[in-house]
Amino acid sequence: MVSDNITEMVTALGNALRRKGWTVSSAESCTGGGVAFAFTSIAGSSDWFNQSWVTYSNDAKIRELAVKPETLNAHGAVSMQTVEEMAAGVKHKSDANVVVTVSGIAGPGGGSEEKPVGTVWFGFICGAKSETIKQVFAGDRETVRLHAIEFAITHLLAMLAD
Repeated sequence: MVSDNITEMVTALGNALRRKGWTVSSAESCTGGGVAFAFTSIAGSSDWFNQSWVTYSNDAKIRELAVKPETLNAHGAVSMQTVEEMAAGVKHKSDANVVVTVSGIAGPGGGSEEKPVGTVWFGFICGAKSETIKQVFAGDRETVRLHAIEFAITHLLAMLAD
């Protein structure tokens, strides 16, 4: 089940995409398909939700989304460069008008001084606009993942409103 807040946001997102005749696709790592789950929790989402990938491993990011091994080696999976390449891969494979990608460290382990637990990078494409955004969320693994899902949807709504 998704929260009432997420249901409201996804309903608004779906309505905005329907008005434009656009579709959205996603690729997720730390959220494990939570964004796609939220999208498909709304009846009629097949009108605007195209497809999704859960690319949890680096190998999956390389194989499915054409993330360069050099990018992962130089910057890591949780980086601006990786979510940009993930977004480009999703756009290329799905031809969706709107793309969201997520890669982060949900915890409890895996963090570092440079990238503490709760660090999540997002890649967005909305029409001709693209953005990458880093957020650091507090809380346990479930809370970090939930905040990341909410942020992804909220930011997509903001981009569509521009």
